Amino acid sequence: MSILITSSFECGNIRVVDASDPSDIRLEIESDTKADYFQWFYFRVEAPEGSRVMTIENAGAASYQRGWEDYNACASYDLENWFRVPSRYQDGKLIIEHEAKGPVCAYAYFAPYTAYDAMRFTAKIGTAPETEWVPLGKSLDGRPIEAVRFGDASDAKKTIWVIARQHPGESMGSWFAEGFCEALLDPDNNMAQSLLREASVYVVPMMNPDGVARGHLRTNAAGTDLNRAWAEPSMEASPEVALVLGKMDETGCDLFLDAHGDEIIANNFIAGSEGIPSWSPRLAELLSTFKNQLIQATPDFQDKEGYPIDPAGKANMAIACNAVAERFDCLAMTLEMPFKDARTNAVPSEGWSPRRCKELSRNVIESMSRIAGRLR
Repeated sequence: MSILITSSFECGNIRVVDASDPSDIRLEIESDTKADYFQWFYFRVEAPEGSRVMTIENAGAASYQRGWEDYNACASYDLENWFRVPSRYQDGKLIIEHEAKGPVCAYAYFAPYTAYDAMRFTAKIGTAPETEWVPLGKSLDGRPIEAVRFGDASDAKKTIWVIARQHPGESMGSWFAEGFCEALLDPDNNMAQSLLREASVYVVPMMNPDGVARGHLRTNAAGTDLNRAWAEPSMEASPEVALVLGKMDETGCDLFLDAHGDEIIANNFIAGSEGIPSWSPRLAELLSTFKNQLIQATPDFQDKEGYPIDPAGKANMAIACNAVAERFDCLAMTLEMPFKDARTNAVPSEGWSPRRCKELSRNVIESMSRIAGRLR
């Protein structure tokens, strides 16, 4: 049986250097179309069942080289159930070794979540009772930018916004958003129902459908990093941000959460907006309480590891959580999840995974519910 490797599908990314020998398959990752970022890979291999060794030869030049340390690639036979396969970073190369139990298997940096998956999921939940599908506009490639609102939009209620997938290679964000929406729809989830009594919740499961479809790591079709475009978004370079921010101006915002993935830090953590000009004791207390509630809710979350806190007044105001916190005087946070495993609660066979993303989303809802009455 000959070896066939393809990435000609949504989210796909790989370039074949040599695939003549299953024990020495040589590959390279393609960079974003109009930017030099690369790290995301997703490809399908048809080869004889048994041992195969795949080497990504340009891993040492990737955007986050330390991301390969202690990292194991994701694999799936059916594109639904993903598991980890032994991988090692050596001499600037990522070497993936797999004893394949079938002739066809897919490999990815993290379990993929496509733009079509998001469109299908949004269409499904947008028809559920107590929800509203909120079309916002189109991306540069013409894909829909859309939100779903949960609960009624009464003036007496707070307004919460949750967005995911500004960086297309961070697919854990969409898995988190899907779990978050499912929990809000669950009538038996008491904390979700409590939250909806206090607030209307807007969720954008897919901020960057063009970058996702193209197999990018960080940018949209114009080569723009959306999480560096919130100071002055434009319909020419960052319509996704401009459309979402325009709707936020209509609804207001009392709490904002932006779901991401971090290549290097092997833990879940929250980055706040402490460096914005209008940071206040009220926002500090809300952030501290939220993180403490989440620590109590799940062993998957911790606050010992994370990004350095910006000095007062020195925040990058182009980043979403900083821009939103300043614009709306609200609690705004970036949730970072690992590509590897959460050291605080390691599950080696699974690593961090879609299932665990969804579990964390339910814990986040619980923490939101506990502080909702104090948001304003």
